[in-house]
Amino acid sequence: MNLRAEAVIIGGGVIGTSIAWHLARAGVRDVVLVERDELAAGSTSRAAGGVRAQFSDELNIRLGARSLEAFGRFEEEVGQDIGLHRVGYLFLLSTPGQVASFEAGVRLQNSLGVPSRLLAPEEARRLSPLIRTDGLLAAAYSPDDGHCTPEAVVHGYARAARAHGARILRHTEATGIELRGDTITAVSTTLGRIETGTVVCAAGAWSRAVGAMVGLDLPVRPLRRQIAVTGPVPGLPAALPMTIDFTTSLYFHREGPGLLLGMSDPDERPGFATDSHDRWIPRLTEAMQQRAPALLELPRTGGWAGLYENTPDHNALIGEATSVSRFLYATGFSGHGFLQGPAVGEVIRDLYLGRVPFLDISPLSAGRFTAGAPRPEANLV
Repeated sequence: MNLRAEAVIIGGGVIGTSIAWHLARAGVRDVVLVERDELAAGSTSRAAGGVRAQFSDELNIRLGARSLEAFGRFEEEVGQDIGLHRVGYLFLLSTPGQVASFEAGVRLQNSLGVPSRLLAPEEARRLSPLIRTDGLLAAAYSPDDGHCTPEAVVHGYARAARAHGARILRHTEATGIELRGDTITAVSTTLGRIETGTVVCAAGAWSRAVGAMVGLDLPVRPLRRQIAVTGPVPGLPAALPMTIDFTTSLYFHREGPGLLLGMSDPDERPGFATDSHDRWIPRLTEAMQQRAPALLELPRTGGWAGLYENTPDHNALIGEATSVSRFLYATGFSGHGFLQGPAVGEVIRDLYLGRVPFLDISPLSAGRFTAGAPRPEANLV
């Protein structure tokens, strides 16, 4: 195979397919996306599917809100039903420090048009009746948030990108990037060489290796996270919000007649393992006992493990390299990549075309770490 492309995108998850669609729809000819496995086979298909704008960082609030708008019109604009449920996100807060942090976050979110608010514990329990309020001081809630189906989003973007002329190569691994001086000339793949002057890294947890192909350090570390699915829950409210206990990191939302639930594991070490194990169950059980004991009675019917793509400050890497010509990147989202996929595709499109994006994402450049300017995001579990 010998191809010529205006741009080669490495990675077939939500970020890569969103970028492919945005570029092709804007009239960029010969967009090629390479994915070494099936589309969405990496982190996207193993995400919890939450979509929200409740963040502590203005950039994340705006990326989340812009993406929520796009998810809302996805079926009309892209032509795919993504199972969007706008049931809200509910953060449960148990310490004065958490309350103060979320109060500040709500003020910032409200100033940017996000309808979030603080609730009393009793109001939180009315929205999410499976929780107990012992020790709960307050909750933060935004009705515009919710969840949808990650694989549907990826396949919708991919199909629409193809309709606009993009080419998507599955089971095709990028093995190298050719340079002439500081200029990209081609991408080597397991199917052959693709001549191009532009590469976009959307490789998620595998991005560090892609950046190294052009001498760029993308400080992304993979970390396994696990999810469990339960059997049916009698009387489960149709509008049950995504519920997150901020102290323990336990979260759950409705998944069919049952629940999808998970939490972070502080004993997990970075690596690419995605096999499921039961070492996290005692900690999960303790968290459920503390905040939602009704969950203890539910049978587990399935689950899976996937990878977070973490950066040192748990915030994304979005930008264009300065050391090599036309290497763009969008990675390291640390758990919020799926929900920001639509807006990030728009930003990368504009960077490629030389347009000014709808917000200045320069603070998310990979160079912020060498410059001593990390940008931590607080509203993560």
